Amino acid sequence: MEVLRIAIQKSGRLSEDSLKLIKECGIDITTVGGQLIATASNFPIEILFLRDDDIPGYVADGVSDLGIVGENVSVEKKKDVEDIKKLGFSKCRLSIGVPKALDYKGIQDLNGKSIATSYPNILSDYLTGKNVKADIHEISGSVEIAPGIGLADAICDIVSSGSTLISNGLKEVEVIFRSEALMIGYPKLSEAKRTILAELLFRIESVNNAKNTKYILLNAPNHSIDKIISLLPGVKSPSVMPLVQEGWSSLHSVVKENEFWEVIGKLREAGAEGILVIPIEKIIR
Repeated sequence: MEVLRIAIQKSGRLSEDSLKLIKECGIDITTVGGQLIATASNFPIEILFLRDDDIPGYVADGVSDLGIVGENVSVEKKKDVEDIKKLGFSKCRLSIGVPKALDYKGIQDLNGKSIATSYPNILSDYLTGKNVKADIHEISGSVEIAPGIGLADAICDIVSSGSTLISNGLKEVEVIFRSEALMIGYPKLSEAKRTILAELLFRIESVNNAKNTKYILLNAPNHSIDKIISLLPGVKSPSVMPLVQEGWSSLHSVVKENEFWEVIGKLREAGAEGILVIPIEKIIR
């Protein structure tokens, strides 16, 4: 039987989120600290735990069928892989930072300057598009200290909260790339493995459809049903079922959590009572 091999980062937040997604898909993976390979007990996949920078190469070479990496890593490595699906987690941005004291007016201020980065390809493409000629100094790790030790005039690195930039006396001045977790694949997957991949993508889509979505139940007087339905966004029209109490019904619907909180006051004003909000694990469409 064919087994689909998936490479994920061996440690860190991206690794944790990737494993969480796989387990939410009903796939049982037992991991032990330090192991480099794990096999699912109830689905035909194996997990390889690798350095994130190595994953695109392993996938391009067909050693691993799929990989979950930051989109920034895949674009930077320029390997021959297929972009399968953006996964919606581990979002970050690749930004240019300069010393806080610098009176920065625009990207043209970087002409003739030196920029330290671990992403020379993405940075070079961006600067070329802006007609800026700068000296790109490629380093790995501790990029933020480069201006402070005289190694470069500016830096280009991954930013999440921006606190690391601030603590190193820098300010964010240009966002050049926005990234999130990306599933990549070997372009020449066999039909058998593509069948397994299709089932995996179906499960992932079902899990993602349920993110930030709630199942709600409420009771309402019958004369208010039309008003409440007009207020209640949902996947489709809400289900309406009569209650034992004369003149009352129960409404059931699926809504985005933020949309629900925006209308809850209006629902109560329209007569909704006994409102229950229940989390959803998966939505099958």
